[in-house]
Amino acid sequence: MAISLQKGQKISLTKDNAGLSKIVVGLGWDEVKHSRGLFSFKSQAAIDCDASVIMLTDGRLADPKGDVVFFGNLRHRSGAVQHMGDNLTGAGDGDDEQIVIDLASVPSQYDRIVVVVNIYQAVQRQQHFGMIENAFCRVVDSRSNQELCRYNLTENYSGMTSMIFGEVYRHNGEWKFNAIGQGTTDPGLGELVKMYL
Repeated sequence: MAISLQKGQKISLTKDNAGLSKIVVGLGWDEVKHSRGLFSFKSQAAIDCDASVIMLTDGRLADPKGDVVFFGNLRHRSGAVQHMGDNLTGAGDGDDEQIVIDLASVPSQYDRIVVVVNIYQAVQRQQHFGMIENAFCRVVDSRSNQELCRYNLTENYSGMTSMIFGEVYRHNGEWKFNAIGQGTTDPGLGELVKMYL
């Protein structure tokens, strides 16, 4: 049974899951409900959230070009992390975007894999995370498709254009997950990664 995490909680992924080597990080959100008033002529653009991972060495981003996996760089050069593609609207049930992490293949220099989501063209479209509902991040065992843990965002993130959902990290030989849930006003991924340099 999946563990439901609160902001700031950490869980070991490998301690009670012998042989766990590959996980799927699924992220989801619901598209904005459009109000259809009598005089509403302007249609709201769909919110395009982009999930990415930032691979850190000793807590820092060593290679901004190679160690960020996103819709423009779907596979890490090690082959250990693969983005499964971009969902432009958040429509439909289940995961909107998925990132597969082969824990057994992550090169030893990487100690943290940070999962972030930013709203594409948030400033130009005047969109923010306060306009998104039911956002979540979950970790699934790819062998059995069993959900190991889930983190539902419950705070008001009005005005926030990027989100640090959580991180998969190594600690004392174990892989763990940390539910972070930190909103930022970074307008895009390029600005968001700078906090890890």
